[in-house]
Amino acid sequence: MRRILLLLTIVSLYSIKVRAQVVDTVLNKVSERPFYFSVPVEDGNYKVTVTLGNKKKAAQTMVRAESRRLMVENCLTKKGKFETYSFIVNKRSQEIPGGGKVSLKPRELDYLNWDSLLTLEFNGAAPAVQRICIDPDTTATTIFLCGNSTVVDQELEPWASWGQMIPRWFTDKVAISNHAESGLTVRTFLDGHRLDKVLSMLKKGDYVVCEFGHNDQKEKRPGDGAWYHFAHGLKTFIDRVRAANGHIIFITPTQRRSFDEATHTKIQETHLDYPDAMRAVAKREGVPVIELHDMTRTFFETLGYEGSKKALVHYPANTFPGQDKPLADNTHFNPYGAYEVAKMVVMGMKQLQLPVIGELKADWQDFDAAHPDDPDAFVWYQAQKQDVTKPDGN
Repeated sequence: MRRILLLLTIVSLYSIKVRAQVVDTVLNKVSERPFYFSVPVEDGNYKVTVTLGNKKKAAQTMVRAESRRLMVENCLTKKGKFETYSFIVNKRSQEIPGGGKVSLKPRELDYLNWDSLLTLEFNGAAPAVQRICIDPDTTATTIFLCGNSTVVDQELEPWASWGQMIPRWFTDKVAISNHAESGLTVRTFLDGHRLDKVLSMLKKGDYVVCEFGHNDQKEKRPGDGAWYHFAHGLKTFIDRVRAANGHIIFITPTQRRSFDEATHTKIQETHLDYPDAMRAVAKREGVPVIELHDMTRTFFETLGYEGSKKALVHYPANTFPGQDKPLADNTHFNPYGAYEVAKMVVMGMKQLQLPVIGELKADWQDFDAAHPDDPDAFVWYQAQKQDVTKPDGN
């Protein structure tokens, strides 16, 4: 009901033209609080062009799409000045063309990623939007993301994952379509028809990027394990993506913040044989691999035992509404950590010399996990939707 009222409010306040899934509206809105803009669209990629700023006031605006996907990080505009940005938003629904649906977890039913609307979130110290244009796009290269809670577009603060940060670094020639969800394994991703949904939207030359291992190691059915069921599932991804003329990329799992007890200086391995199994399948099948497992180890060790807490959901009690106990999660990233890991993924793409890297934005600067950005200098404006309940998976 809240989402319906939100859309009706927007329609009643602003002049919106919607014809053949095209939107062109002049908002001329400035606010001291974050606000949303939503419009119903069909599944697909959409080029969104926003003009930010205000005639009467200086503004500072951050733009996110759907479930907190970062699109515009920080736009500063002086009074009477405007800046225009374009980016691609991938919109999807639960339905699969030809029949069937993605098997969503109950909490996903309320996610902005899976509803019938394309939603933009305007946040920042003083968000200001002059104009929004939304047009269908059929030419952008799409990068489909498959994985678990370290990849998913986390719906709620203070959780975040690299998949929702990486759109910030690509031009309007690239779309990011994130189909990951907390707690998933290779098996449950496939059984939930998520790869079916990906392949229904994939066109020749698109990418399918897979990061698994965190939850797979906890499966205990007959035949489970790194070298049999996990490896077999990865082979299924390879065969089906290649049959659809897509490019398959593997990403080894992010490390957990698990320092050695003796010195608190070295990260301990907690993923058993799963990273090696992924590497072995990739080598045998000729699949490029991004070594996020190694980069996140360097990242945590560089920040140190205490400093690495600033990259994860570690917060004292009463930091967030209804949080009467400290949060100390050594797997799930906060916005700063997710932002840094997204940079590692981009660097992995560069090391693999993937053609899509030609569409990085002009302000991209190469990143080294041994020299991370200062966590105390990172600026993030929290979305209105918050919940301190830990996501599935560990």
